[in-house]
Amino acid sequence: MEHVISLTEMLRQAAWAHSLTAEQMGRVESEVTERFAPAGSYVCRKGDPVDHWIGVVDGLLKMSSDSPEGKTVTFTGMLNGGWFGEGSVLKTEPRRYDVVALRDSRLAFMPRATFEWLLDNSIAFNRFLLLQLNERLGVFIALVEYDRMLDTDARVARCLGALFNPYFNPGSQRTLQISQEEVGYLCSTSRQRANQALQVLEKAGLLRVDYGSITILDVEGLRSFDS
Repeated sequence: MEHVISLTEMLRQAAWAHSLTAEQMGRVESEVTERFAPAGSYVCRKGDPVDHWIGVVDGLLKMSSDSPEGKTVTFTGMLNGGWFGEGSVLKTEPRRYDVVALRDSRLAFMPRATFEWLLDNSIAFNRFLLLQLNERLGVFIALVEYDRMLDTDARVARCLGALFNPYFNPGSQRTLQISQEEVGYLCSTSRQRANQALQVLEKAGLLRVDYGSITILDVEGLRSFDS
């Protein structure tokens, strides 16, 4: 039987939690709550007030934004163990993107007060946030390049490669339980076009496509793929 991770397990396995004191970890565990987001639902909307830092206990999320003309820009996907929204919490501004659950997902919500208390009391937590924000900046700079310079095959490759960033998705395994439709959502393309791109990447020896899953064979190859 597959092990179902608990909220407590997810928190204790987080990279930012490893250097917390017992007191700090105790407060985190007592104040972080779990919520369920069914597939297709909004976890949060652009313009919402930001009262929590959010982590993925189990599931798959898409961070995106829609233009007034109806064009969707997908920023990133988030898998088990990933946390997002730290920039908005730090700036106390309304959320600037939508986050949608692409499948049934369990989420961890850390209140702003807990987040700010960790900032005031943990150097290690501050260092983690600094590194994560730097990684986030790199991903968003690369996103501009993907959109303007790369074709769909390369965009799908880079999108899948980005899922293996240890800061954003530390719990990701080389075999992703992900459908071609979900790949399309993450890469802002149709299921049919995502299928074509996956066939190209499979022929290049970068991944293997199975029913309902994709096994990544060469992460660095995906990150640098340019058809």
